[in-house]
Amino acid sequence: MNISELKTAYFLGIGGIGMSAIARYFKAIGLDVHGYDKTRNEFSKQLESEGFVIHYSEDIESIPANVISGEDSIVIYTPAIPKDHKEFKYFSSKKIPMFKRAEVLGMISKNSYTIAVGGTHGKTTTSCMIAHMLNESGVNFTAFLGGISSNFESNYFHKDDGVSLFTQNIMVVEADEFDRSFLQLSPDIAIVTSTDADHLDIYGEAEEVKKSFVEFVHKLQYNGIAILNDQLDLKYEGNCIRYGPEADSAANYSEIKIEDHHFCFDYSFKNNSARILNALPGFHNIENACAAITACLCLKLPLKPLLEAAANFKGVKRRFETIFSNEQYTVIDDYAHHPTELRVCIKSVKELYPNKKLTGIFQAHLFSRTRDFADDFAKALDLLDACWLLDIYPARELPIEGINSEFLALKMEKNPVLMAKESVLKNLQIEKPELLLILGAGDIDQLLKPIKELYEKAN
Repeated sequence: MNISELKTAYFLGIGGIGMSAIARYFKAIGLDVHGYDKTRNEFSKQLESEGFVIHYSEDIESIPANVISGEDSIVIYTPAIPKDHKEFKYFSSKKIPMFKRAEVLGMISKNSYTIAVGGTHGKTTTSCMIAHMLNESGVNFTAFLGGISSNFESNYFHKDDGVSLFTQNIMVVEADEFDRSFLQLSPDIAIVTSTDADHLDIYGEAEEVKKSFVEFVHKLQYNGIAILNDQLDLKYEGNCIRYGPEADSAANYSEIKIEDHHFCFDYSFKNNSARILNALPGFHNIENACAAITACLCLKLPLKPLLEAAANFKGVKRRFETIFSNEQYTVIDDYAHHPTELRVCIKSVKELYPNKKLTGIFQAHLFSRTRDFADDFAKALDLLDACWLLDIYPARELPIEGINSEFLALKMEKNPVLMAKESVLKNLQIEKPELLLILGAGDIDQLLKPIKELYEKAN
């Protein structure tokens, strides 16, 4: 399919973070963009304000005529769309070609110099860091991000008023391992931040997750560069750069210190070395910054603007984001939905605020993930001083018998408080935790604005 010949793009699940980035790209290159989504949320409202036509019921009549005829159009769907969805079934019955988001991203990036960031954790922040560093370096590029960059206020960004490093456009993409989507890409630089077991409903077992990342790295173009976390047991015999804290890592970080709630560290790679102030707190974000800087240095960019970009990086919405802070209270929000993410996030917050009681509100994401990692979830959540457990967010799944918040609570050594989402604000008004951590990838984000307002009114 030749994207340059398209006139209309239709999205099943347009409000998703990855889907909306591609929708913005198609609109930016002049296509008429329409779409369906299940609910009208803040994401879809923003898209509507930008001129996208969206409907919220399974309605064949709302599909543009040229999409139904297949004339100069493309249909993109998210794997989260159920196969019994009326519009999905209609396209299938009419044999109208449909493409997964990952397939379309592969088409778009095919003729670009592609930097693909993969990993079960860290890929969104790292890809946003790279995009910000390229922008601060004055380089032309396009970015498809898996979160809302606070520097760009978007999950899609295109810069064409700067310097072109190659005859090809540079493209930064988040390489999603869900449904093995990232195997549609053929990058020039492939970054892998982590390979922890996840999406076992797709992969079956942890070893299959690792195998998929090996396959992803082997999708590199000829003379491509793999940038791999040195702590990973991931074999690659090609052009490979390892990053980590060990002395023999090709890209090394060391001497980590916390200064005024910021993490600082020494960085070295080949002939480049510097003391870096990382604007984004957390031990995990030192690794992310190390990977991002190394990727940019592989493009032969000067180090100075990269250091400045690390210091003024505003982060990603819902990734270790401080939503309220004063001398007495601090509220931090994080998308963490895997035990490893929870553990790293909680430890980082406790390092930053060692003298404050840490209360966490956690909403587990998926029944299957809760079942598969229950023991690890319990150990991570026990790092909190106090824990409020919300009901499990089902996302694309049906309930699994016996798997609920009570099941998870019984695994914990501490005594978490089981709480309905609707009761959180009332309990916050009574208890008013001095250090609050909001955790989860479901609809817990609906609480962010009212929680912020509650703390603002009290101060």
